[in-house]
Amino acid sequence: MKLEAVILDWAGTTVDFGCFAPVQAFLDGFAAFGIHPTLEEVRAPMGLLKWDHIHTMMQMPRISAEWEAVHGRPWTREDVDAIYQGTEALLLGAVARYSTPKPYVLDAVAELRRRGLKLGSSTGFTDSMMEIVTAEAAKAGYRPDCWFTPDSTGGRGRPYPYMIFRNLEALGVSSVAAAVKVGDTVSDIREGQNAGLLTIGVLEGSSVMGLSLEEFEALTPAERDAACEKARAVFEGCGADYTIKNLGELPELLDRIDRAL
Repeated sequence: MKLEAVILDWAGTTVDFGCFAPVQAFLDGFAAFGIHPTLEEVRAPMGLLKWDHIHTMMQMPRISAEWEAVHGRPWTREDVDAIYQGTEALLLGAVARYSTPKPYVLDAVAELRRRGLKLGSSTGFTDSMMEIVTAEAAKAGYRPDCWFTPDSTGGRGRPYPYMIFRNLEALGVSSVAAAVKVGDTVSDIREGQNAGLLTIGVLEGSSVMGLSLEEFEALTPAERDAACEKARAVFEGCGADYTIKNLGELPELLDRIDRAL
């Protein structure tokens, strides 16, 4: 058996170095209700369907306590809905500015296509967000063969495997063993695991690392290595099969996986 397809995430993996479009939207969305989450709290559920992301954050003890202190009552699902509506509007206004392909992405994609591999994608964005993101990424030269959001799987986003299954069906992949999932969050890895795929975590520009391109490039070589090792430990801790610093390392890794298959 040989690999037939690669399923790629979007923000933090192929576009938006550091995954900042959703981070800022969540910060501003919660602030509108008097709640001020930390960056660590915002990034912890990254990769989930956006409503699920907010719901997960609201269950965090510190945020739950802050909500009661500010609003004088426990939060409800209606509150999650209200924060989501505000966050979705903020994201729709921001994603176009955060759709530039990350370094190495275009060259890596060109090499994967030269090898005859099919390219699918899954995301925590909605269809309406992706219509903007994909159009902007296409202008820069990045066009996967297909993409699916939780809107196409009955609202069941990560860690459910259904977006991956939709990709495999659309791409005509013969087996889950013939595809890999590449992402920059713990949710990406769990999605791939639940679908039965080998999983690959991207370190540089990931939500796990949480640095902008400018911040990353300002680091010394030793500091960059330390940041990568810290992110690698997170991916290894959730059971990722492999990690790569950036997508430039993906073709060589796929060679190794092909040989193993």
